[in-house]
Amino acid sequence: MRVGIVGAGITGLALTHYLTEAGVDAVTFEASSEPGGVINTRHVDGKVLEAGPQRMRKTPGVAELAAAAGVDDAFVEADKQELYVYADGDLGRAPLSVEEFLWTDLLSLPGKARFLAEPLTRQGMAEETARDLFVRKFGKEAYENFIGPLYGGIYGSDPAEMPAAYALESLLEREETAGSFLQAFRKRIGQGQKAPPASMEDGMQQLPNALADSYSENIQLETPVTDIAEQPDGRGYVLTTPSGSHAVDQVVVTTPAHVTAELLDGVVPGAEKLQSLRYNPLALVYLDAEPGTDGFGYQVGYGEELHTLGVSWNASMFDRDGVHTVFLGGMHEPALVEKSDERLGEIAREEFRTIMGCESSVIDIARLDPGFPAWDQSWWTLEDLDTPDGIELATNYTARMGIPSRVKEARELAKALADEDDANEAGISVRQQNGQQARKSAGDD
Repeated sequence: MRVGIVGAGITGLALTHYLTEAGVDAVTFEASSEPGGVINTRHVDGKVLEAGPQRMRKTPGVAELAAAAGVDDAFVEADKQELYVYADGDLGRAPLSVEEFLWTDLLSLPGKARFLAEPLTRQGMAEETARDLFVRKFGKEAYENFIGPLYGGIYGSDPAEMPAAYALESLLEREETAGSFLQAFRKRIGQGQKAPPASMEDGMQQLPNALADSYSENIQLETPVTDIAEQPDGRGYVLTTPSGSHAVDQVVVTTPAHVTAELLDGVVPGAEKLQSLRYNPLALVYLDAEPGTDGFGYQVGYGEELHTLGVSWNASMFDRDGVHTVFLGGMHEPALVEKSDERLGEIAREEFRTIMGCESSVIDIARLDPGFPAWDQSWWTLEDLDTPDGIELATNYTARMGIPSRVKEARELAKALADEDDANEAGISVRQQNGQQARKSAGDD
């Protein structure tokens, strides 16, 4: 079997590793000159700036992948895991365990009582929005002061526009077995805390760079796939690139939705609907300031009249020499991303001063467009999308975001493909059985 992988982001790179380890022939094509996809590290004036994910969880899967790439000794782990929310004009520590809810100053006593009454509420429903579910389960105060900002901040989205069927799929499944949404949330947080937040010495992109170097014979950079077509005999597919045509038995597409829509046009009915999936554009303003508090950073509560979505304290987390990353735009203010660098810098500095009480200077500004998948109402489009045997989507818009989730899906998909190669497709393919399960469970590692 020969597998063609489109895209050398972390999913494509991890898949290349696991397939090669399993003895499956894999070739990976990447349009850009650098691997990593959304993982993008800049170096400006000697400072490490992340124009993408600011950190990852060092799960066993991520640690194993780094070891395979020879960079397992380059991890930098965060000592403090506190996360804050700016609400009611004050910076309060977000409760990341059920016990912490008892003393948090982000909730009043009635708000805490309402939150802890969640087990008495009706089970979450897929047709609800994330906002409606959170408010019904935990109360309006808890939603507006920290649950909404924390959850929406992951995607730069508005939970009022995010269907629970997609945005909270794994938690809804966990609720059925845990007995309540609160217990399901508690178990997820507990698992996450077992894996420390981490980066790499040279920034997040050090991991994909090392993987690309390790598998350079399998990966072709600056080689975009311009077309995917079925082979004349119906046995596999042909990937067209500027360097020529490449026959493969299986195709795994890891590219953004609008790119995938164009590539699959003609081989997947309804693929053009992927064009409607919404991404949230983001502006990242990097400020140089003295670390004032230990922790990850903060999100801004919904009651505050500020443009800032949140700030990542890279200086505190990973000793990044004064670097603080301010996030602007997202679903709430997408047009803000189009403002001038000068205006974005002014907003970031003024609001950072308001919240942190200290001055800062602008190091650099980055814009992400497309940014992160919105997981909003446009995701219902996926209900009508069905890829044929031999084509698999392994992406952060069809399964959970986050580097550990991407690595886990790649590992499980590679196993399914390797099993299918051994089984030679007896009845329903092993890929279909295991691949579907991989998408549902991705992120539990």
